[in-house]
Amino acid sequence: MESAASLNNLKVQVNNRQILSIALPITLAILIPQINMLTNSIFLGHFDPGALGNAGITGVFYLIFAVAGNGLNNALQTVFSRNAGSGNPENFKIILTQGIRISLQIAAVCILFTWFIAPFIMKEVAEPAAYPHEMSFLKIRILGLPFLYMFQMGNAFLVASLNSRYLMIGFIFEAAVNIVFDYLLIWGNFGFPAMGFNGAAMASVLAEVTGMIVVFTVISYTGLRKKYGLLQNFSFNKVFNKEILRVSIPLVSQYIISVTTWLVFFILIESRGPQAKAISNVMRNVFGLAGVFVWAFASTTSSMVSNLMGQQREDQVIRLVKRISMWSILFCTVMVSILNIFPDVFFRLFGQTAAFAEAGIPVIRMVSVSIMFMSIANIWLNSVTGTGKTKVNLAIEIVAITIYLAHTWYFMKLNYISLAVAWSNELVYWGSIFIMSSIFIYSGKWRTKKNADLKI
Repeated sequence: MESAASLNNLKVQVNNRQILSIALPITLAILIPQINMLTNSIFLGHFDPGALGNAGITGVFYLIFAVAGNGLNNALQTVFSRNAGSGNPENFKIILTQGIRISLQIAAVCILFTWFIAPFIMKEVAEPAAYPHEMSFLKIRILGLPFLYMFQMGNAFLVASLNSRYLMIGFIFEAAVNIVFDYLLIWGNFGFPAMGFNGAAMASVLAEVTGMIVVFTVISYTGLRKKYGLLQNFSFNKVFNKEILRVSIPLVSQYIISVTTWLVFFILIESRGPQAKAISNVMRNVFGLAGVFVWAFASTTSSMVSNLMGQQREDQVIRLVKRISMWSILFCTVMVSILNIFPDVFFRLFGQTAAFAEAGIPVIRMVSVSIMFMSIANIWLNSVTGTGKTKVNLAIEIVAITIYLAHTWYFMKLNYISLAVAWSNELVYWGSIFIMSSIFIYSGKWRTKKNADLKI
């Protein structure tokens, strides 16, 4: 089956149809793994209330390494899109293989760190009773990382080559495998071993293996592998390796810093008791679920901005970012409204008590406001990514995280008022991100020299 996008026509246009044709398939693709994580939490909540709380800190720990892949994914997507916009799709085969080489090296380092260094760190910060369960979970969970990274590299190619409609295939298979093996391995149904908390880790690893296999099967079956000459030569290419690292290192650092700070937040929550831990894990799922549209439009932004710059149509960038921002706000408003109209229904999914839901509702209100700020801020931050100025991304992240940590420390350790007030740190964080990102884009300092004299 031939791809719809011709080899020489990968230049995007600034219109709603183009935006939605890229964003909506990405939305579905992102929604499915969020349903994955939600399903994990629901199963664990019914299996053991303590496991629901433990899933919070272990989930964030793994997320640190997973988002390193996201950073590399976004960098690869930026490099792909720049070559697509400039009419050089013949470079796709080199970009993809160099991305795979880099991602597997990062995955190996992360696995070694989790097995041999993380136990000493976790022992110091985790509750003594929870430590053995959390560490055992992580040693299994981290084994899925190479497959996750490979999956992400394939997805970056699909988005940049304007084939995002194929993204959902891999995610559907991944979600199905995760749900089935959660059911089989947590409780030991149909003769499978009853692994409990570790069963959720094993199910996630099997799901990531499946996702990787499916995405590269799709690339082959659709004719894209043959069309672009993909996966034929894995030899080192100094030029593209250097370019991918130039764009990706600040992004990977940015993402790791961001999520590591979230881990600090969850560690501080440990001292507030099991209910606060469990509610915060649910809020992590809320951010994932409600933020589906935000991340999809953010990914669309970085890809389209990079493509426009490859076309040397930099005068259209701010117009594009504003238009995508409006779509992000619209979709996010719908999702947040549903969560706030039916919060009791949402909390009951996790098999907790009425008191749990009552304690969680003020937190979900605060998180909802933060998500609305995120719906705008993330678009502008990813427009910076699309320009290739990823060192600016890192600088913005460092400043925002510093403000976030100061706010978190004050309201968690020095003046704890409530869990809802503690979660207001996300509002402060995304507000800071928006202000700095929009100032940079409006400054025009990202423009190439050839277009520096163009008016905004």
